[in-house]
Amino acid sequence: MAPIDVFAHVLPPEFYAKMLEIEPRIPERYAFFNNPTLSNMENRRAHWDGKTRQVISFVNALPEDYVGPAEAAKLCWEGNEELIAMRRADADMFEAAVLMVPMNNMDEAVRIVREQVLPNEDVVGVQIFTRALGLSIADEQFRPLFSALAENGIPAWLHPVFDPRKPDNNIVFSWEYELTQAMLQMVQAGLLRDFPELKVICHHAGAMVPFFAGRVDRILPTEQAANMRKFYVDTAILGNTKALELAVDYYGADHVLFGTDAPLGIPPAGATREILAAIDGMEVSEANKDAILFANYQQLIG
Repeated sequence: MAPIDVFAHVLPPEFYAKMLEIEPRIPERYAFFNNPTLSNMENRRAHWDGKTRQVISFVNALPEDYVGPAEAAKLCWEGNEELIAMRRADADMFEAAVLMVPMNNMDEAVRIVREQVLPNEDVVGVQIFTRALGLSIADEQFRPLFSALAENGIPAWLHPVFDPRKPDNNIVFSWEYELTQAMLQMVQAGLLRDFPELKVICHHAGAMVPFFAGRVDRILPTEQAANMRKFYVDTAILGNTKALELAVDYYGADHVLFGTDAPLGIPPAGATREILAAIDGMEVSEANKDAILFANYQQLIG
């Protein structure tokens, strides 16, 4: 079986053009938006390894950061349709699509889950972020979305964003902290307790959590410590075999999925080769490597 990259990004050009009309400074604020392989699929294919199938999601152009609830919902719905069309146009390269939802409009977010995600064979989940509207993703007002995801068996892909309250945000460490905090906040808010069917795939191998497993287990209440292990995580840490082994030790081989953050991380098109090599070097069974590369995704999606 071909590897399935569960965390790869694109930037649909029509959606991006609409976002630039609203905020022209996006490419100045976020340098990674200038990567041509996000939007140019001919360029993307030129750098593709010919076998890895990518599950595609948006980069961090979040409508709710710039417009009101009604317009955010419209941008999400139309952007999602464009993303689905991109998946279909390059179906040999793209395994599936992960949609966005307007976090300032829970009614429409839930409608997207039920009407745009659930009945669509090209779609496997929605992407959420560590913070929304200046609040933790675990805030009470976002519960309707988690309820809809759990009720319909739809996974969430958890991606980091910077915390604008902090003056020292950086691409090396800050996002790992934000992921770690968001996972902790979700557990402490009881989301994984109250919605036992909820599946969340966390970017960057679970960030800081596996390294601080001892603190997690000794400081958190027993139930919360156990719930920290319910997350699924990807392998998008740009290599680092020993760190991946630590993630497997903590979450279990059945909760680790191959993901690269393509086309970001290592120019020009991401770290697919490096991460595949890191997985190949892991001291785990071949069956567990196969699980990480494709079988866990297939089991999760059904």
